[in-house]
Amino acid sequence: MTSIQMPQLGETIIEGTILKWLKQEGETVQADEPLFEISTDKVDTEVPSPVTGVVAKILVAEGETVAVGTRLAEIDSGDAGAVGAAAPGSSSAPTPAAPVAPVAAQLPDRGPRSQILSPLVRKLAEEHGVDLATVSGSGSGGRITKKDVMAAVASGGSAGATAPRLRAVPTPAVAGAGEEVVPMSHIRKAIASHMVGSLQTTARAWNMVEVNMEAVVRLRERSKEAFAAREGFNLTYTPFVTRAVTEALMDFPMVNAELRGEELIVRHTVNMGIAVSYEDGLIVPVVKGADTMNLVGIARAVNDLATRARAKKLLPDEVQGATFSITNPGPFGSIMSVPIINTPNTAILAFDAIEKRPVVIDDAIAIRHMVYISMSWDHRVIDGVLASQFLGRVKENLETWDFAEDLGL
Repeated sequence: MTSIQMPQLGETIIEGTILKWLKQEGETVQADEPLFEISTDKVDTEVPSPVTGVVAKILVAEGETVAVGTRLAEIDSGDAGAVGAAAPGSSSAPTPAAPVAPVAAQLPDRGPRSQILSPLVRKLAEEHGVDLATVSGSGSGGRITKKDVMAAVASGGSAGATAPRLRAVPTPAVAGAGEEVVPMSHIRKAIASHMVGSLQTTARAWNMVEVNMEAVVRLRERSKEAFAAREGFNLTYTPFVTRAVTEALMDFPMVNAELRGEELIVRHTVNMGIAVSYEDGLIVPVVKGADTMNLVGIARAVNDLATRARAKKLLPDEVQGATFSITNPGPFGSIMSVPIINTPNTAILAFDAIEKRPVVIDDAIAIRHMVYISMSWDHRVIDGVLASQFLGRVKENLETWDFAEDLGL
């Protein structure tokens, strides 16, 4: 019998919520076949079975939040006494042990919400003086997450307020004629919390440049078939923009900085967040060490992360640690965007649809492939001059670089 445990899906992850069992008791599961879906504060993902066998017993129901190491199920694999962590990338199976109690059960009773709080959430609340009784949880079953606490901090929900914050009491939605009530998903709630928190904490400003993409478009057109044949996926414009932005960030590191309290953390490496849309909403996987990659390396990393994001196979560590973010609404027809900053980043860049437009070149009207590239940025960290200089460098890179050698074609 193989025991399946809650996996450690990242260094900072201490618990997870079972969203859905993909196999039920009595059903056969193959090794590496998805067994269940879990949710953490960072990402929702599928977890594969480490063995082939029959699901003998499910120990944790859908919707329950338990600690890393908690026994979740047992699979009759014909190997008595085996224990499997079912953790992607784990190096070895843990030693058989008694079931680990859920995090909430190990905490002292500190009120009606004590049974759905993780140690991380409680620690953050204590550090910032947040009264958890006034916080509405966005997690599964009303669980309060780290993002909920930080949103409360951003909105002034810390200790010392002259009056308690009023907590909205949810009422059942009533649909009228021609209306449909659709509950918000876990991901949709997380996005909402993060976006509202960003707007409440940043001094957002915005500017834009227009870029002549003619050289890039022509290079892509003549290279895309050979690239796809060699790499096994299509060459998009995202790697070109990411490469140009990464180089500009190395020359303007303040745009790549983070404000922590009253200190600025200035980074000289780039972890690029790439916004990916999928059926549940939007997620921002991170290309770690983008400054060490050429165009092809970035293309491979972006394709891998986007593919696994849409298949719900990302790990929590792959959606955190971004130093800058890029979003690309262009394929959906958008020609100009004002994105919300992906905090704690200082800025986010958007590139929209590439279109043929009439432009003036050498005092003559010409038709060129043009695109608007815009950036929302935090005025607490950088000013308009720096933002404009940075965007100017991105424009220069895209218009003047010879990417052909970088492609290796």
